[in-house]
Amino acid sequence: MTSSTLKFAAALSTHEATEEAIAQVIREALEQLAAPVDIAFVFVSPQHADKLETIASQLCELLGTENLFGTTGEAIVGVGREIEQAPAISLWLAHLPGVEVTPMHLEFQRTPDGGSFIGWSGKLPLQWPKEATLLLMGEPFSFPADALLARMNEDQPGVPIIGGMASGGHAPGENLLVHGREVKKTGATAIYLHGAVRVRSVVSQGCRPIGEPMVITKSERNEIHLLGGRPPLEIIREIFAQLPTSDQQLVNRGLHIGQVVDEYREKFEPGDFIIRNVIGVNQETGGIAVGDYVRPGQTIQFHVRDENSADADLKQLLATESGGQPLGALVFTCNGRGTRLFSSPNHDAECLQAACGDIPAAGIFAMGELGPIAGQNFMHGFTASLALFEEIEQD
Repeated sequence: MTSSTLKFAAALSTHEATEEAIAQVIREALEQLAAPVDIAFVFVSPQHADKLETIASQLCELLGTENLFGTTGEAIVGVGREIEQAPAISLWLAHLPGVEVTPMHLEFQRTPDGGSFIGWSGKLPLQWPKEATLLLMGEPFSFPADALLARMNEDQPGVPIIGGMASGGHAPGENLLVHGREVKKTGATAIYLHGAVRVRSVVSQGCRPIGEPMVITKSERNEIHLLGGRPPLEIIREIFAQLPTSDQQLVNRGLHIGQVVDEYREKFEPGDFIIRNVIGVNQETGGIAVGDYVRPGQTIQFHVRDENSADADLKQLLATESGGQPLGALVFTCNGRGTRLFSSPNHDAECLQAACGDIPAAGIFAMGELGPIAGQNFMHGFTASLALFEEIEQD
C-alpha cells in the first residue's frame, strides 16, 4: 500500500509593514513545504490591500507558480489564530502530485434571458467526476454566487463547491481577488481540483432547532402564509411560550428557519437543514418573510443561534469520522462570527486545531460562505465553511 505525497504549509504574519509581512510568510511557508508549490492561497487584511498587486507578483515569482489565488478579508485566519481589526497576511501552500488544477476567473454577464457565467475553462470535462471539487472566492457586489450554485447543483450534481466571498470593503471595487499575478475587482476566482486528493467539506451553520418540523401549506416567493394550515406567527407564539427564558431571549434577538434539503428522509437531523433568517412578520395575517424563496410542500423547522450552539455544532462536525486525517485546511468563516459571536477570540481556528492538530490552515472572515448541505451547494451566513484536504491511499 503506497500513498500520495501531498504536502501543505502555512504561515501568518501580523507585521504592519507589508514588505516585512510578505517576506516572513514566504520564508516560513517554503521552509515547511520543502517541495515544489503546485497551488498557493494568500489572504490579506485591508491594511495591506493597496499593495496587493505587488504581493501577487512577488509571490508568483518566489513561489515558482502562477496558481496563486486569494482575497482580501475583514479578518484573517491562520493556524489557531484569527486576526481581527489588525494587519495580517496568511499564506497557504500545497504540493499536490497527481492532482489536476484548473484555475478560472468567472464573470457574470447579463443577457436578455437573465444572465450567464463566462470564463469556464475548455479543459473541463462535460460531466465532472463526483470526486472533483470547486474552490470559489467571489467579489460580493458583482458576482451572484447563489445563482451560480443553483445552476451547478443542476449541471454538476454532487460536486462540492467550497469557499467564500471577499470582505473588508463596503462598496464595489473595495473587495479584491488574487488570480495569479492579477488583482481582480469583480467576478470570482474558481479552482477545479481532481485527482489524488480528497477535499472534505465541513459546513457549520451554528443553529439548533426548536419546535417540530412543519410543512408549508401556503406561500408566495419568500413569504410563508400558512404552516400546516395555520399562520406561522401563531405557531411561533406557541413554541415561544414553552421555551426556557434563555431561548426566549435568543428568539427575541433573531429567529431562523431551517429548510429541509432532502424531503425523502424519514428523520431530520441538524445537517439536513439550510438555515435562513426570518426577516419580517405580518402582524395582521400572521405570515412571515424569510431570506430565501420557499414553496408549498416544503418542510421547515424554526431554529435559534447562539455561542453555545455554534460551538457545539462546529466541534461535532469536526469530530465526525471521515476515514482520513486532514493534512491542510482552508477556512471561510462569517464576519459575523469571531468575537462578534464568541466570548473569546480565535474560536473557529482553535476548534480546527483541537480537532485536527496543527495542520496548515489559512482563510478569511467572509461576506458569505459557500458549502454543501445534504449534497447540494448553498450560500450561507453566520457559517464556518471549511475545506479539509486528505490524502487518498492507493494500492
